[in-house]
Amino acid sequence: MTTEDREYVLGTHDAELRRLGFQHQVWAGPTVAAWERAGFAPGQRLLDVGCGPGYATFDLADLVGERGHVLGVDVSQRFVAHLDAERARRGHANVEARLQDLAALDVAPASVDGAWARWVLCFVRDPAAVTARVARALRPGGAFVVMDYVHYEGFALAPGGGAAARVISAVAESFRRAGGDPNVGQSVPAHMRDAGLVVESVESVVRAARPGTALWEWPWSFFRNFLPGLVAAGGLSAEDHAAFEREWAARADDPAAFLLTPPMVVVVGRKPR
Repeated sequence: MTTEDREYVLGTHDAELRRLGFQHQVWAGPTVAAWERAGFAPGQRLLDVGCGPGYATFDLADLVGERGHVLGVDVSQRFVAHLDAERARRGHANVEARLQDLAALDVAPASVDGAWARWVLCFVRDPAAVTARVARALRPGGAFVVMDYVHYEGFALAPGGGAAARVISAVAESFRRAGGDPNVGQSVPAHMRDAGLVVESVESVVRAARPGTALWEWPWSFFRNFLPGLVAAGGLSAEDHAAFEREWAARADDPAAFLLTPPMVVVVGRKPR
């Protein structure tokens, strides 16, 4: 594991790259709906905040078209390099990748028509400061769209057994120890207001999944990648990890089982004209 893998909470290794691609596919519907709600459109200049390896960046680039432009910003050198390589391979002249810590986000004032951040503010130490920097970069009438957790520990695996709740609690605590907030969505509207944005809408997102579906596989792909490292770091006992794997396997074979994704919000804040 590289230094960057350790510093980037969920890692930047190959398995995480693949997981992020799968995650983007699973959440494409709510994502596109959020962009439509914000008015993202062809010809615009958009900012992908905490873009990771660029899965959303390229979808945004397709949305804005050749007359538009998408700037993806991320703290991970490996993710930015991946985005750059994909940009060259695909021939996307309307995409730019920039290595930058979001705590020091430096985008020209009033230079973008919209900005997007999905599961980013929950990992930063000062989401209010990041929101303020994004707001500064927006042109009058531009929108900042945030999709993030409002109650991470609200994840539910049913029928309940206890092991899943202990694992989710341990994961949430690991985010907090790294300086994040797994319930940041509760504060996002206030951060937008304080940054001078008008909170245009707040929509809840909770989805139910049954065994054998892509949405069911989404949390499991995360647990499979993340939990071994959490055990090694002392954030979860080996016994709880083993109990959770048994519980998950039992639910995966139960036609009456289901899960509820952690409650999230999609918040649209708009800069006054």
